[in-house]
Amino acid sequence: MTDVRVRFAPSPTGALHIGGVRTALWDWLFARHSGGKFILRIEDTDKTREVEGGVQTILDSLRAYGLDYDEGPDVGGPYGPYIQSERLAFYQKYAERLVASGHAYYAYDTPDELQRFREQQQMRGLPTGYSRRHRDLSDADRERYDRERREFRVIRLAVPRDEQTTFHDVVYGEITYENKVLDDQVLLKSDGFPTYQLANVVDDHLMQISHVLRGEDWIPSTPLHILLYRALGWEPPAFVHLPNMLGSDGKKLSKRFMAVGAMEYLRDGYLREALINFLALQGWSAKEERDVYSVEELIEKFSPEGILNKSPIFDPDKLLWYNGQYIRALSLSDLAARTLPFLQRANLVGQDPDTSTLSYIGHVLKLEQERMKTLADAPALADFFLLGDDEYPFDEKAVQKWFTQPAVADRLRRVRAGFAELDVFDETNTEAVVRAAAEAEVKASEVIHPVRVAVSGRTTGPGLFETLATLGRERCLRRLDRALGMMAIPLASE
Repeated sequence: MTDVRVRFAPSPTGALHIGGVRTALWDWLFARHSGGKFILRIEDTDKTREVEGGVQTILDSLRAYGLDYDEGPDVGGPYGPYIQSERLAFYQKYAERLVASGHAYYAYDTPDELQRFREQQQMRGLPTGYSRRHRDLSDADRERYDRERREFRVIRLAVPRDEQTTFHDVVYGEITYENKVLDDQVLLKSDGFPTYQLANVVDDHLMQISHVLRGEDWIPSTPLHILLYRALGWEPPAFVHLPNMLGSDGKKLSKRFMAVGAMEYLRDGYLREALINFLALQGWSAKEERDVYSVEELIEKFSPEGILNKSPIFDPDKLLWYNGQYIRALSLSDLAARTLPFLQRANLVGQDPDTSTLSYIGHVLKLEQERMKTLADAPALADFFLLGDDEYPFDEKAVQKWFTQPAVADRLRRVRAGFAELDVFDETNTEAVVRAAAEAEVKASEVIHPVRVAVSGRTTGPGLFETLATLGRERCLRRLDRALGMMAIPLASE
């Protein structure tokens, strides 16, 4: 195999979306699998759409997903600069070379003239592509236009009219276009900035890119790129067009269907490992019956030949399933560390917790780990463990159901007295106390449920006796006192 050099080339026009992460991931996996290079190039030639901080957002997103690049704007490399707005001299040079060889030409149309032509073509039901009216100007006319309209001068590709252009795509096979359907695209604009058509060809060649992985939306532009490679005497790279991820409506992902910023998934509590696993399989297969892969396994197995020519449907439920699998596989210390920012954001933990607090959080999360689908679930699941003994809220329906029954206060007082006398406050001993409080009088559930409501404020959660042991004796006694106080029952002295 030729030395693999792949590039991810986003535009800084907003947050990097999840579809962009999949493209970058497949580039990265291919480079790491083959021992090649993964290059980051910023395509910022459309300055009207660029957003402030857009480049930094891209850099931060790739780092957050663990997609380290070998060459790029902030790490350098032998083929820089890696930001297109810093490479204008290259594009000018090769655009002029194309004009000199007859493969491109100067055009001088004003915006109004272009608009009028489009409108006239639409009225006639004809194609609205460029009229090519400046393609065959005489030298005298060209000199006149250059004097009168130089500020409008662009360089357009001179597409060979009566030919076909064929190229091979790794995913979709051999593709042929009739040149008559191709427009004489602008290559270099009047402000000296290139269009994508020219810039990506020049940069991919100069940066020695071996394989171009990009969305299938770019297939119709590829014959133009092939013509540019031929005109410049260059060998084109291998093209690998990627099937778009679709929403449940069968359309390309939109914000309505999960195409949110890549960082939002992490902020919403999805694990990087789960996202990597899920995205890797969105249109790629290792040809085996498996769902869960480590990053190392994905690197070992990935090749472009496994990319499918069918668009996958983005299934948010499947992503949640993946996330749950990875959460359950975390060690308690790792789970606590990753969950801590979410607990802090909910004001359940201070900004600089001590070792005992972190240990306690680990014990709490052990009880909730099986129920967590995202890290962001932790505050709602575990808040009663972390709030003060007089701060956690009570579910009103639970209070009405369990605190208004006859003799419930007496049962809670017996439980409290039993807890106070225990030498060892663990799951086994707390269960014995609770069940003893119900002996020969009521079913154990008639005591278990009121105790759960008393110590947690709710009717659901992890096992009661694991909950009691994790809260500890003093917290449980204070919480039982609070519940009894709500029932206006005088407390017995210890």
